[in-house]
This record gives sequence, structure tokens and C-alpha cells, in this order.
Amino acid sequence: MFKTHPCPQSLALFQEHDHRRRTCSLFAKPLCRGLSCFAAVCDLRAPRMKGLFYDDSALESCRMDVNKGLPAIESRRDLHVWIIENLRMAPVPEKAYGNFFEEHCYIVLHVSQSLKATQGACSDLHYWTGKEAGAEAQDAAEAFVQQLQETLGGATVQHREAQGHESDCFRSYFRSGIIYRRGGLASALTHVETNLYNIQRLLHVQGRKHVSAAEVELSWSSFNKGDIFLLDLGKVMIQWNGPETSIPEKARGLALTCSLRDRERGGRAQIGVVDDEVEATDLMRIMEAVLGCRVGNLPATRPDKSVNQLQKASVRLYHVCEKDEDLVIQELATCPLTQDLLREEDYYILDQGGFKIYVWQGRLSSLQEKKAAFSRALGFIQAKGYPTYTNVEVVNDGAESASFKQLFQSWSTKQRGNKNFGRLSKSIQVRPDVGKLQSQPELAAQLRMVDDASGKVEVWCIQDLGRQPVDPKRHAQLCAGNCYLVLYTYQRMGHVQYILYLWRGHRATTRDVKALNCNAEELDLVYRGALVQEHVTMGSEPPHFLAIFQGQLVVFQGHTGHDAKEQPAPATRLFHVQGTESCNTRTVEVPARASALNSHDIFLLVTASVCYLWFGKGCSGDQREMARTAVSAVSGENKETVLEGQEPPGFWEALGGPAPYPGNKRLPEDVSGFQPRLFECSSHAGHLVLTEMVFFSQEDLDKYDIMLLDTWQEIFLWLGEAASKWKEEAVDWGQEYLKTHPAGRSPATPIVVIKQGHEPPTFTGWFLAWDPYKWTNDQSYKEVVDGSLGAMPAICEITAELNDFQLPRGPSNGGADPLTLQTLKGSQDGSGNELQPGPKAGDASTNSHHSSPRPTINGSLPRERLMHRAVEDLPEGVDPARKEFYLSDSDFQEIFGKSKEEFYSMAKWRQQQEKQQLGFF
Repeated sequence: MFKTHPCPQSLALFQEHDHRRRTCSLFAKPLCRGLSCFAAVCDLRAPRMKGLFYDDSALESCRMDVNKGLPAIESRRDLHVWIIENLRMAPVPEKAYGNFFEEHCYIVLHVSQSLKATQGACSDLHYWTGKEAGAEAQDAAEAFVQQLQETLGGATVQHREAQGHESDCFRSYFRSGIIYRRGGLASALTHVETNLYNIQRLLHVQGRKHVSAAEVELSWSSFNKGDIFLLDLGKVMIQWNGPETSIPEKARGLALTCSLRDRERGGRAQIGVVDDEVEATDLMRIMEAVLGCRVGNLPATRPDKSVNQLQKASVRLYHVCEKDEDLVIQELATCPLTQDLLREEDYYILDQGGFKIYVWQGRLSSLQEKKAAFSRALGFIQAKGYPTYTNVEVVNDGAESASFKQLFQSWSTKQRGNKNFGRLSKSIQVRPDVGKLQSQPELAAQLRMVDDASGKVEVWCIQDLGRQPVDPKRHAQLCAGNCYLVLYTYQRMGHVQYILYLWRGHRATTRDVKALNCNAEELDLVYRGALVQEHVTMGSEPPHFLAIFQGQLVVFQGHTGHDAKEQPAPATRLFHVQGTESCNTRTVEVPARASALNSHDIFLLVTASVCYLWFGKGCSGDQREMARTAVSAVSGENKETVLEGQEPPGFWEALGGPAPYPGNKRLPEDVSGFQPRLFECSSHAGHLVLTEMVFFSQEDLDKYDIMLLDTWQEIFLWLGEAASKWKEEAVDWGQEYLKTHPAGRSPATPIVVIKQGHEPPTFTGWFLAWDPYKWTNDQSYKEVVDGSLGAMPAICEITAELNDFQLPRGPSNGGADPLTLQTLKGSQDGSGNELQPGPKAGDASTNSHHSSPRPTINGSLPRERLMHRAVEDLPEGVDPARKEFYLSDSDFQEIFGKSKEEFYSMAKWRQQQEKQQLGFF
């Protein structure tokens, strides 16, 4: 081990002094002498500096402490969180997950239980650094991560996270949101104190799908027009929504507020929502009592720093190696990248536009290289001038993350014989039973077949901006110069469902494509929005589309219509037949010349006198059998079979003479290495912005969302009930996603548009579980605020006390006067377990602002007085929307099988479902 390293601040001087001997560069040239010197480039922590060098004594003592042992890991849990306390790992209570103190470092381990039961467990190991965390804590966290990595094995992905810039993977663990808390070790030991009411704090809530809240100064100066702020006063929590916030942001902010209430106050605090300051007069009086009177206008919305897809499109691969004790980092390739660039004995850094840095470790790379992974990545970040908070992900050969794999054009799990750690990505090796598609949506998703293709088919051709029905006898005959609508109707679980294919030929005009989309929308209106719309490009038809034509799909060249104006057919035509079964067979007209042939395929040559069915030497028996059926619509019964090498003179004469043609076999795309990925879609400055939901589930789909599910072979766009008006933009976003994808994706990849409540099994099958009734009782944000949030005894109590004196109306420095604070403190004191009496019906103190209902009964009630009771039969003061709350803790545990805290931490729809089943709805 090296005992001394050059400190970061002296690196420039060190390099200038050393320049006479050698060149220091990150790009294909030696950087500096020795691995430890490179590690020093990335270390921005300077407290241990001693002149030009700093010693390693602090780091040595840290390592001595961290080597005293690792905490036990419970196998039954997905998520484990530890805080670095006195250079040791201390477990964080589960109820405090999502709370992070700024002066500390944390270690988070996620092991998916669902993956354990399928293709083998793969884990994610993160170390998180607070913005005020000390150097020793950071060193300890990194050392612990290294030890845990060695314990867990090679199937672990390592992550470096910085406060406020966490990866989507990290944020996905904390569905309710992340809370950044001020303070250090003393306050962190308890993390979250339930039923603590003597509190005053202001939280700045940000984010769309991944919400976070940070404690900020208790002052109006912290506010702005575009964000949400939560004033937490113990018994009362006031959510102030900026005038420029969207409804989805308000709804997710309210979900975070409710989660804080249930976890930290046992569900007893009351929530007030300020959507309009003019209407919420009582809530504004309380806020002014705490924050003082606001002076001047609110600041504008802060600029959105989201990274769009265009910024993520650039990827560069660097090879890292040692040469004569020097560390050399050399640019190897840029997008599109291929998997064969990665050699198992080597070590690589992949830079995704400065947004994220990946380190790939070959299975034969040295242990010393693996231990230096984070150090090298951080040194690379500093040398490139990237922000210090840039995310780092370290992946091992054979256990790459889904996000890493999708940076490459293709990824095969068979290439090195690697074990497949992905979910639902194992390819089908045997011919499946299509009869099981109805009962096995996961099979439907993998095969891309909603059923056995035996449903009803209707076809329209787009002509003169309108749609003309196609004769059923010619349904399977399409033209490359046209666009078509193909409506497929089928039944599933007793319900009629629809898929509308929007097929576009290669030679279709822009005018026809626009008319295709307009006519699709008209049909959707006719069917009341129930159509699943799939945009299909000629040559990239999905299996189900081909199957509904029973393998007889023929695509003719030209703009041949289905009316009297159709173009005359040429005397000689050549058709390329591809496929082995009905769900993958298509026949496409190609130029009639010998160079279009291929030894591994089958072709039909049509002349004025005879039809030749040409079999290449490499075609299989399944291909020959399927071809005889596929070409019947073109050739009829009069065809002559010709084997490659035995062609009659008339065959070559029809093609204009012999010519060289390819003999290589076109291998199907191997997608076994890719896993499905779910993103929330939004737009900033005219560009697509995606937020990934890692380890996704149906819970991640919300009525305000536009979600993009990428299964590699198809792009699904799911529109929530409240987002259906963005349908046209959603299709554009899907196309932008393909165009800007760093792997160079085909723009012809099918795009499927789905509306909430009309999900086909090819979509639901990618989710580990699917509840078709999930959104049955789903309330909108307005319904929650106007309906569920009603009477507010504690808010009215504070308001009444504030009415006893005049609030200062002059300029304020952002704080409240002592009398006001004393009034508020008096309102917050008292046992959190006592339920305060509320205003009676018709009380004038009940205002138009909104607050969550809270019980007004002092103590608990017998279950007989609450279960299966109508509103009019309930005891006076009982909130009918929360009847279960009035049960004693023992009765609640016996009836629901869980504590109240566990119950209120569940999703709202699951609470409602259980209440309905048990007679409390």
C-alpha cells in the first residue's frame, strides 16, 4: 500500500512539475505514476492534507474499525438501510426508511425477492453521501461497500449516490419520497419519532414521479411559484402549492404529506391544502403567524435541471489498463456500441454524456482493479470536469444492469455463457401452447400475442384522406405505397377488446400517414376510446399482426389501390418469402433481379407464362412448407419448384441474367439479454425527459401519467385517465425515444398506445402482478381534496386563538412575533395520543380551505358500533371515511391483521379494498 499520495489541490502543481518527464493525459496517455496516484485525482477531501502530501493514518484507522464485522442481513426483506455511525454500520428502522440526514453517509442494499424465485438473485448496493458528510464517514462507507460486495458476490451492482442527485434506481426504493433532514449524529440516532408534535419545520417538495423534500429555512424567502412547500406544525401540516405547479405534482406532494402524517404522527395530524391563497384564508393566517407577512412577489419557478434524452444519447467507451506502472485510459468507441468490445480480462469506463459513469469489470480482471473501481471513476469525473455528484455505477461481467445493457446495439446472455439475472427475459426455446395465452399474460407478453389470432378482422385502405373498406378476400394483400387500418376484435375474460393496427408502407406519402392517424382517431371515437393502437411499419410487423393473416400476408410494390384505378402489374415480379410459421411469415415484392436472391431463403418468380418457387440451399423444411401456403394468393396452383443450382434458363432470363447474391443467413435479433424498463414521460424545453421506475409494478402507474414501457421489440405508451389528451404528443415522444436512444434503435420499432383500463395481456404480462380492479375506486386529486379532506378541529382551534390578537401587517423579516409563536406552541403541546374535539356541524369556524378529517371521539369505540354501519347509524363525531381509526389497537390488530401504522403506510386503494372487505367502507 502507498502511504502517501499527492493531494487534490496540489495536483496541478504536481503535473506541472512532472511535465518535463512525461505527458499527463486521460486520453490514451499515461496520467500519473501508480494506481494510488490516480486515486488521489478523485479525492476532493482535504482535511488530512500535510503540505504537498497528506498521510493515510485516518484512512488506516477507518479500515481497522470497519473490519470488525458486517451486520447480519435478513433474507426475507428486499431493502436494508444502514447509517454510518462512529465509523460503523448501524441499521435504520424500517419506519424511517427514506429519511436521510445531511451530515451522514448511508449504505442501502436491495435484493429483489421476486428475482430470487426466478432466475437468481441480483442485488444493488448503494452508498449515499449527504452534502455535509465528513471525509471519514465517506471513507468508511466506501470500505463497507467493498466488504459487502465481496460477501454478496459478483451478482451485485454497486452505486455511488450524492444527495439531491440520486439515481432512478435508488429513488425507486422509496415510493413515498425521500426526506433530507438537517442535523447530524445526535438527531440521526432516533431517525423518526412517532407522535412527536412539538415541531416546526418547512419542507421544500420537488420532483414528479420520484418526490423528495428537503428542510429549508422557515421563511417566505424559501418559497417560489413552481414548487410545493409543506409547513409542518406537529398536529397540523399545511401543503402550499405554488401557482405554477401541475395537478400531478400536487397529487404526489399530497401523497408525501399523507405518508409523513401516517408514519411520523401515527395518522393523527391534520392536513390543510392551499391551492388558492384567497380561498384558504384560515390556513394563510396560520402560515403568516409562523412565517410572518410576505413582502413582495414570490420568486419565479426555478429552472428545471432535468437531463433530457438528447443529452443521454452520447456514449463513449474507454479502455483502462496499466502500462509500465502507469494507468492508461484510452477512448475505444462511441455509439452505437457493440457487446464484443468488452473483453472479460479487461476493465472499461463508459461515459454517458457526463450524466452517468459506468465501470465494467471483466470476470478475469484483477482484484486490485475491482477495488479501485470507484477511485478510478471519480478520478475520471474530475479530469473531465464533470460535477462531483455525477452518478457512478459499477457492474460486473455477467451481472450487468438493464440500463447498462441498453447502451449497446444488442446484448446476448449466451455470448459468454453468462447466467441470466434479468426478469422475464428468458427466451422461449420450444414452441409454446398458444391456448394458454388467455390464462398466462406473461406468456402473451413474451410471444407478443394477445390470443391465437382467431378473432374478427376488418381492414381499411387510406385513400383520398378517407378510409375505404377492403374486400375480405384481399385482406392479406397490402401495398407499399399505401397506409392501412387493421381492426382486430377478440374476447378476453368475457370482455370484448380491440387492437387497431396502423400499418404504414415504405413508400407511403406524408399526406397518407397523416390521414392514417386522423382516421384512427375517428375510429377510436366510434369505439369510445377502447382501441389499443399499434403503429406498425412495413417489414417490422409484430407476430400477432402476421398471425391474423395466417401467414399469407403479401406486400406489393407501388401504390396499387383496391379500386378501378389500381396500377397494372409488371410482367415479371419477384417475391421474397420469409418465415417458418403463421406468426412470423411475410411475403414481400422485391426488385426482379438475381442479386435480390439469398441462399437461405425462398423466392417466388412470377412471369407471364410460369411461376417459379425457388428454394435456396440453406432453407429449412419448415420454410418450404410455409412458403407453399404463403404464395398461393399470388401464384395460384400453376407453379414450378426450382432448387438452387438447378435453375432452368428461363429462370435467369426472367431476372435479366445470373448475378452474385448473398449466401449468409439472416439471424433473428437476440433480445434475451434485455429486460423491460418503465419510464415516466415529460417534456422540457421541447425535448423528452424520462424518469425510470426500476423494479416497477402496477403501483407505478397513475392516472396523471404518461408511461413508456420499453421491451426492446416494442414500445408501449400507457396513458392515464387524466392524461389521454396528450395522446398525439405521446406518440411523438415514443418516436423521439427511439431516435435518441444511444443504442441506435430502429425507428420502425412498433409503438403501442394504451389507455388506462384497456391494457392488453401483451402489456400486463410484463408486470409481476396485475389487478384489473385497481383503479375502480381511484379518486382524482380534486376529489381527494374536496371530499376526503373535510373538518379540521386542530386547524380551527389554532385559527380561533390567532383571532384573539392582531397579526402584524407591516414588513416582516420572515419570522413570526413571540406572541404568535407562543400561541402556536400552546396549540401543539399535549399528548399526541389524545384526540382533540372538533367543530360541531354548522360551526362558523369551518372555512373553505381543505384539511384531512380526524376523529373527534376521545378514546376508542367497540367494533360493533363501527362495523357494517351506515353513516346515520354511527356515533356522533365519528368520521365515516375513517371508521377503522376508532378501533382500539388490539381490535384493529385482530380484525386487520396489522397495526394502524402498517395499515396507513399501505397504498390508498389497498386500504379501501381491505376496509370494504371487512365492513369499514
